[in-house]
Amino acid sequence: QVQLVESGGGLVQAGGSLRLSCAASGRSFSNAVMGWFRQAPGKERQFVAAHMWNGGSTHYADSVKGRFIISRDNAKNTVYLQMNSLKPEDTAVYYCAASTFCTGSGCYSVTTSYNYWGQGTQVTVSS
Repeated sequence: QVQLVESGGGLVQAGGSLRLSCAASGRSFSNAVMGWFRQAPGKERQFVAAHMWNGGSTHYADSVKGRFIISRDNAKNTVYLQMNSLKPEDTAVYYCAASTFCTGSGCYSVTTSYNYWGQGTQVTVSS
């Protein structure tokens, strides 16, 4: 059974940092696009960051560019999201996702490109 399990969420003050982890099990995701999405109450799930398997390039939403860093450790089958300079508007449930068929540009930011999802971890940033 394939599972993605996020951890590392919590409550932090504005300006602080958190590091999210997503541990995958059941299969290797070394050749999958790994992404992070977030969903605030009453809003649609939105793209945050993605790490491509073919070349290792990374992509970020404009709202987090320069503050968040996505990385992966294929040996541990784990992807990370380092979140710095957090803002209250970053408050959301953060989801890890994996896509085994996204290969081109643009597909990494679309939820329908991902066929595996974690259960989410809450991040709350207080002002």
